[in-house]
Formats: sequence, structure tokens, C-alpha cells
Amino acid sequence: MPLTPQPIRRARVSSLATYVPPRLLTNADLEKLVDTSNEWILQRTGIEQRHIVEKGVGTSDLAKEAALVAIARAGLTPADIDLIIVGTTTPDTLFPSTACRLQAKIGAVNAWGFDLGAACSGFLYGLTTAANMVAAGASQRALVVGGDVMSSIIDYTDRTTCVIFGDGAGAVVVEASDDDRIGVIDFENYVDGHGGSALQMPAGGSLMPTTAETVAQRLHYVKQDGQTVFKFAIRNTEEACRRVLERNNLTANDIDLFVSHQANRRIIMGAAEKLGLPPEKVIINIERFGNTTAGTIPIALDEAVNTGRLKNGDLVMLASVGAGFTVGAVLIRWGTKA
Repeated sequence: MPLTPQPIRRARVSSLATYVPPRLLTNADLEKLVDTSNEWILQRTGIEQRHIVEKGVGTSDLAKEAALVAIARAGLTPADIDLIIVGTTTPDTLFPSTACRLQAKIGAVNAWGFDLGAACSGFLYGLTTAANMVAAGASQRALVVGGDVMSSIIDYTDRTTCVIFGDGAGAVVVEASDDDRIGVIDFENYVDGHGGSALQMPAGGSLMPTTAETVAQRLHYVKQDGQTVFKFAIRNTEEACRRVLERNNLTANDIDLFVSHQANRRIIMGAAEKLGLPPEKVIINIERFGNTTAGTIPIALDEAVNTGRLKNGDLVMLASVGAGFTVGAVLIRWGTKA
């Protein structure tokens, strides 16, 4: 039976876990594949290495590893989860959804769910959706996963894109907070569909179904207009975050940690500088993971927690810009169970 809607309540991230495959693809490895160099990659992206799956490993496999740990850290079992949202650009299959596959793999027998396609903003869009479901009482314990196997749609003859992306996943459990001071405070999500052509995979959908010609023309790989994406990302990361801060009568001085989508070191620091955030309040780990698309923010959060840079009670701003263009910013008073 459907849940009876309850009064609005604050939702919190009660646990967090991540997973990246063990195989590494370094800049030295890429030098053997395309006309590039370690110096060229570092100067433009800040990336030194990225994790890549073995053949036959899908997004649901990465999601399973992260999800089971996140659920255990929340003191729950998979049967306690009632909603699964998977933010991904690389679903195992177009149908069934990766959420369905994940539900079966982890044994979340009481959960319904769906995939959410917002590219690099997939995790934040999933988080805000789950937080609002929990706040309204429509979900008690939601599992949100951001994960991608980007190596499955990357052209390793295109040096402008193959140096950027890696594979990985992160998962959080979202529940009602028992402390009104802890949890998701506010968010700002919006899209600008006019930017769709700047970052896309042209073929494989209903507009351009798979044919011998689309395969031969390499249209099933990521295509990017880097300069357009770069300029939009800096401007709109700042704008989305500033809207949230102003709406809550806050300034950059109130933020303890800024966790932006890990697409490019220059984008992250450019947006942080415009917001007035000093480097010590910014988490960057793109050098070791690359751009894992929907996985970057939870992976960065996990590192911040493990290194002591993010503690319960801290005010953290999350931000992302992705293909579409999609834009998101989420303000959270951090407070996990473990």
C-alpha cells in the first residue's frame, strides 16, 4: 500500500560509501594510446590517473559494492530500503533500469526505484529527489547512487575526451533526521537545454538509432566542446551556489567545505575563487580518479570524511554542472550515523 504522506521533515545523509575498480589507467598509459603527454593532461585537467573496469563489469556492479557498504554503515539491511535512485549516464542497459538490476543484486525486496539521467549532476539530482521524498514522508529510507562506467562510452583515439574520464560509484542512505539542525537545508537545480550539443553522445537513442554507419562514424562515444563546457561550468557553478547562500542568509565564510563535481581542476578552483572560498575549503581529488561523472561528488565526500576534512556538524556545499546542461547545488549540514 502507498505510504500516507507525513508532515514535512528534514532529510539527512545517514551514511556514505564508494567504490572504484582496482585497475588503473595512468597518463603514461594514455601516452601509448593517443598523441598526448603527462604534462599536457595535467595542465588542462589536473588528472594523473583514473580507475577503469575490466571487461564485463557494469554500472550496477560498481553500485552494488558501494550500496551494500552504505546500507551497513547506516545500521540497516537491504530489506529496509524502500526507494532506489541511480544517477547514471551509463546504465547497464536502456531497459531494464540499473535501479532494477541493483535492487535484485542487493536484495532490496521492499524497494521501488528508477534511473535518473542528468549526466554529471546525476548524484545531486538523485539526492534532492530522495531528500524531498523522505521529507514528505513518501520514503523512509532511500538509497541514492551516483555511478558510471565512462570507459564504456569513451573513444580512446580522441585525446580531448579519453584523458578526462574514469569509472566509479558512490552511494548514500537518506533518512529523516532526528535533529532539525542536521540534513539537507536547501538546493538549487536547473537546466539549460540550449547547451545540449556541447556535451553529448550523438547516437544510440531514438533520434539516431544504432546502425552500421553510426558505429563507423564513432557516434556512440562522448563528444565535447571543451571551451563551451568550461565557461558554462564556472559561471553556473558560482551562480547556483550563490543563489542557495543568499536565500539562506549565508556567505562563503559560513561554508566549511566546498565539494564540486570533479570535472577539471581549473573549473573547480575558478568557481571557488568567484565565490570567495579559499583553497583550504575546497576538496579536489580529480588527480587520482578523473571525472567519474555521477560518481565524483560522493567519491570526493568520502575522501573528505576519511581525511578529517568533513566532520559531523560541518556546513558543506555540493555543486555540479553536467551535459544538458544540468546544474545543481545542495547545502547540507553534515551528520552521518558512522
